[in-house]
Amino acid sequence: MDSDIITQIRQTVHQLCEGFPGAYWREKDRERAYPSEFVNALTEAGLLSSLIPEEYGGAGLPLSVASAILEEIHANGCNGAACHAQMYTMGTLLRHGSEEQRQKYLPGIASGELRLQAFSVTEPTAGTDTTSISTTAIRDGDEYVVNGQKVWTSRAEYSDLMILLARTTAKDKVAKRADGLSVFVVDMREVVGSGMTIRPIRTMINHATTEVFFDNMRIPASSLIGEEGKGFRYILTGMNAERILIASECIGDANWFIKTASDYARERSVFGRPIGQNQGVQFPIARAFAETRAAALMVQEACRLYDAGEPCGGEANMAKMLASEASWAAGEACIQTHGGFGFAEEYDVERKFRETRLYQIAPISTNLILSYVAEHELKLPRSY
Repeated sequence: MDSDIITQIRQTVHQLCEGFPGAYWREKDRERAYPSEFVNALTEAGLLSSLIPEEYGGAGLPLSVASAILEEIHANGCNGAACHAQMYTMGTLLRHGSEEQRQKYLPGIASGELRLQAFSVTEPTAGTDTTSISTTAIRDGDEYVVNGQKVWTSRAEYSDLMILLARTTAKDKVAKRADGLSVFVVDMREVVGSGMTIRPIRTMINHATTEVFFDNMRIPASSLIGEEGKGFRYILTGMNAERILIASECIGDANWFIKTASDYARERSVFGRPIGQNQGVQFPIARAFAETRAAALMVQEACRLYDAGEPCGGEANMAKMLASEASWAAGEACIQTHGGFGFAEEYDVERKFRETRLYQIAPISTNLILSYVAEHELKLPRSY
């Protein structure tokens, strides 16, 4: 992708974010409110439709651009979690959805008429063992009947559409445990209160996450994406994109922490000298900077492979792990540099500190990434 285009897009994001300063995010955090104004501004600027092809009303840009958008959002003190799912769910719908599904949904998503923000995979008893999910979708004529429960389905209350993974063939009746899973695009406007129940989960951060219950929820057979039973392979596309884009957000967070810490260290004087002159203050910030630069290179490589259509599971996972650890280290350096003021709400450090901690756990924990790398990159015996 032309670097000039990415630079222009970064400038556009920066200018947009100036309209949403820390005070805006502190208020949303206190009220546990969804940042609708911010999401609407991103939509109107065409930033959330960057991955949608031009023939459906989007910009048709590669994942590297979406990565730059989310990185810049976080580097400017904002939070892309309210809308990032629309980007990483595009892979499943674009690559595996039918032309009829793309025509039906993508133009509305691109214009902002529809929101695709819910990605419903995880279940309370399965966790990251996705192939062990028990939510079922049973074919009944021209419909599927869905029963089960999901957890950590973020933004379900603020989305019109949901990408849903469910089991269409019992686990004990498939040759491989990844078989028998299918993906659906669900129009939530038609089923909330009629087979679907959404319950918010209050968490440490303002993340608008929920648990979702399905009780004989009926959806049209045309909701099925691709072929029945091949859904696990389809969502891997979305999962790799998700890991890369979350990593990009972490790079943005890390850069915000580093800049904020450096600015404060230059301005804050104690014992007649700026605290940034002390190596005890300098070194943690400098190390965080080096770790962030290294992690950013892995994110770039993962984007390159994804955009080229090449396998990128290892790179996507390592990018997410390294970036989430870099952002946490940068946050630790920032809060330590600020001392007591790092815990004061008005500085935004504590909010960003809480927000960036999530990404060592979601969308997949660091330990699972290490297990993946050990098995797939180092060819060690599978540990789970």
